[in-house]
Amino acid sequence: MSDRIELKGIEAFGYHGVFPEERRDGQIFYADICAELDLEAASNSDALEDTVDYGAIVDLVAEDIQDDPCDLIEHLAGRIADRILFEFHKINRISVTIHKPSAPVNGNVLDIAVTIERNR
Repeated sequence: MSDRIELKGIEAFGYHGVFPEERRDGQIFYADICAELDLEAASNSDALEDTVDYGAIVDLVAEDIQDDPCDLIEHLAGRIADRILFEFHKINRISVTIHKPSAPVNGNVLDIAVTIERNR
């Protein structure tokens, strides 16, 4: 399938990480979502019910980043992917990338990111 909806740079503040200061101070995380689904009906009907509400996806992702801290962004990405597939039945495949640009690592890096893909 080649139809997809992409959401890039969803920003939310969270407390994810293995170090105490990450859990205490938190930081900004970004998420990119790529949802594959059949958009033929929506492209013909111009009706929201024939697609998925990407505003609702943004809300879900931001809520998940802000809630329940995880040690690993791998876990956070998987949790978000599973939740999207559970709540949006029209989506056949989901890719979730979590960016942690302020990860506590030695050296200068522009970004650290993890991508998880799930299929229905």
